[in-house]
Amino acid sequence: MVNTGLTPQEIAEKVSAGEIDITKLPIADEKKIMDAVYETAKMMVERIKNNRAKREDYLNTIGEGQKPYLYVIVATGNIYGDVLQAQAAARQGADVIAVIRTTAQSLLDYVPYGPTTEGFGGTFATQENFRIMRRALDEVGEEIGRYIRLCNYCSGLCMPEIAAMGAMERLDVMLNDALYGILFRDINMQRTLVDQYFSRIINGFAGIIINTGEDNYLTTADAVEEAHTVLASQFINEQFALKAGIPEEQMGLGHAFEMNPALENGFLYELAQAQMAREIFPKAPLKYMPPTKFMTGNIFRGHLQDALFNFISIWTHQGIQLLGMPTEAIHTPHLQDRMLSIENAQYIFNNAKNIGDEVEFKKDGMIQKRAQEVLAKAENLLKDIETEGIFDTIEKGKFGGVKRSFTGGKGLAGVVEKDEKYFNPFIDLMLGGVK
Repeated sequence: MVNTGLTPQEIAEKVSAGEIDITKLPIADEKKIMDAVYETAKMMVERIKNNRAKREDYLNTIGEGQKPYLYVIVATGNIYGDVLQAQAAARQGADVIAVIRTTAQSLLDYVPYGPTTEGFGGTFATQENFRIMRRALDEVGEEIGRYIRLCNYCSGLCMPEIAAMGAMERLDVMLNDALYGILFRDINMQRTLVDQYFSRIINGFAGIIINTGEDNYLTTADAVEEAHTVLASQFINEQFALKAGIPEEQMGLGHAFEMNPALENGFLYELAQAQMAREIFPKAPLKYMPPTKFMTGNIFRGHLQDALFNFISIWTHQGIQLLGMPTEAIHTPHLQDRMLSIENAQYIFNNAKNIGDEVEFKKDGMIQKRAQEVLAKAENLLKDIETEGIFDTIEKGKFGGVKRSFTGGKGLAGVVEKDEKYFNPFIDLMLGGVK
């Protein structure tokens, strides 16, 4: 930039075209380098600030849905098809639209470019796709008089890149877990912990709610026996988020309704888990995930399982309700599946609106004892982690029953020790969120 007088984008294009070889340019004066980098970074920070202000303006003018937010997924593979499905879901009552990424995008170490019309099990996360969907949700939000939040996924090998794209295009919610990539995508643990820090600084500054992925532990481990690992992970995710400057109000800590429906008093155990999370993290917009592991394809029983899940959510004041679909385990949801799920939640959320304010739990009863037992086990696990360290704990498979190696997995080659002259202007300009 100092030598050529060009912008980073122009330099990138010329490098790509073979017109510039940056290794042959003379090293510029350090102060000039700092000034040029900060000047460019400040322009982007200003753009992200303006996006945050625009969101606030929408919330203050057209408003938003009540919590728990109704969160649904679209995943056609074609961004233009997703737009139609997302707008229909918003008109039906959805508050958050998540666009599932195409299968294995988290394993790509680059972000694809431009609008996409083909995907597998989801739609590519690209900056242009973010822009297209943001515009569509703003249109439908203005039409129905309710701001619709847009959610995507910054996990995998491109956590900071996708966080940056989301901040630039005014996404509102991002899946952003400190451990998920290590356990469920076999991303190297050193790489993931470095990347989650910078991605969370960006999300915190952009006013984006992060969602964490503790629900995934319960798909590989038993929801009753391993409930304490969910709570321990919530504590870990909370602390990593605080280090990155994310306020509690932007921490969508995850948990799930995943116990076997054949379990006697399973509803009471699920209620204990949800109420415990709410009391421990009072300001967090908790992300509550629906039953999936024990959905059999019986749509009638599935709809009942989702109803019990919705009942616990309104009772325990969850923040973000990822709606279960009656056709879970059969196919990607159709429009009518989403409509039935939204109606199910709306009926229960309205009909039992204040139950959590009216009902107290029996002292030393089954629900209280269960919560205390889970909390005590989580505390013991955290003490073990304090002694052994987070890396050894993961290597031993204590989260979700999944073992990962300190030097294994994908992406370690991208981790290098910082040089004494390393600097990242965005950490300086963004850490601490809006403050």
